[in-house]
Amino acid sequence: MTVLAAPRAALADRRRRTLAYVVLSLVVVLGVVVAGGLAADPAQTTSLGDRNLGPSADHWFGTDRLGRDMLARTLAGLRLSLAVGVAAALISAAIALLLACLAAVFGGVVDRAVSWLVDLFLALPHLVLLILLAFALGGGTQAVVIAVAVTHWPTLTRVLRGRAREVMSSDYVAVSRQLGRGRWWIARHHLAGHLTGHFLVGTVLLFPHAILHEAALSFLGLGVDPGEPSIGVLLSESMRYLTAGAWWLAVLPGLCLLVVVKLVDTIGENARALLDPRSHHL
Repeated sequence: MTVLAAPRAALADRRRRTLAYVVLSLVVVLGVVVAGGLAADPAQTTSLGDRNLGPSADHWFGTDRLGRDMLARTLAGLRLSLAVGVAAALISAAIALLLACLAAVFGGVVDRAVSWLVDLFLALPHLVLLILLAFALGGGTQAVVIAVAVTHWPTLTRVLRGRAREVMSSDYVAVSRQLGRGRWWIARHHLAGHLTGHFLVGTVLLFPHAILHEAALSFLGLGVDPGEPSIGVLLSESMRYLTAGAWWLAVLPGLCLLVVVKLVDTIGENARALLDPRSHHL
């Protein structure tokens, strides 16, 4: 009993630490969302007498060419990036879940078609496809959400499809079929429960990619409205002033974006460790 108690205690301790990491990361991300909402008006307030000031006690992140506070603009930009990332990740994950369920429930031609679609999208250059879709849709926030959502589902589809096929080949599904249960009954009562955890973790792990690609498209001028203080727009505007020594316009917003992306990625990785005891993260 003592030999088994030690590993169990260590496992429980690791799970508590993992849960603490998830809660802490969630609190920080929610804090960014709240602060971004409060900073929406200050982010647009101009002060021509305070143009291009470096970081100071009055302006922690400095000011831009119109005297706008860069800390307020960074927080507002992160909030916008998070909103776009949530929308794109949810749509992309929903596409992945639908295709995985169709492939597992119907099999045969449907399964081969889904597999072919996954391979096709994975073979295409990711960033090039994003740019082409955003350009074809005319740019803007809606175009970014659609472009990111349409291009980020294949990997999650492959994971969910593999898990769904395991469920469909299980003994309890075979028993349900022998009892006359239909495909959709099996999908609701067997597939849904087994795929929920993978779906939620996959959605969270899609989130950082969606945020970074939104920033990339906005940086290239194909993302959100240039009047909105998204991180991509801030980085794009900063390029004209870096040679003049205004390093804070790019470095500080960029670092904040990386920190938020890392926090969200940490939430996803630790959530996967909590939901899957066999994960190597535990």
